Amino acid sequence: QFILRRTSLVAMESKFFRFLKLVGVGFKARTEQGGRELFLKLGYSHEVQFTAPPTVRVFCFKPNIICCTGIDKHRVHHFAGAVRSSKPPEVYKGKGILYIDEVIKLKPGKKQQKK
Repeated sequence: QFILRRTSLVAMESKFFRFLKLVGVGFKARTEQGGRELFLKLGYSHEVQFTAPPTVRVFCFKPNIICCTGIDKHRVHHFAGAVRSSKPPEVYKGKGILYIDEVIKLKPGKKQQKK
């Protein structure tokens, strides 16, 4: 409960937000050092680590929802794009890191194609 209050206080100071959603079995995110470091479990043999720039903070509301926030729009969107590029959504199953409002148009697989 204290973390949510602290998050909302920081969020009220910042103007720009970018929400990311992790889609996939076992994909998880966590933050450390007051929103400075982001650790992602994306199915690799290691955790992927990101360090946020000074004007950007990162929060995880759930293990699969990431909020990038800050006072500089360019840096917030650039950091969110860097996080997304570590596991972009694939077109066959839709797994990966998506923006929260992004819609992925899935391609049909081999078995669903018409002959």
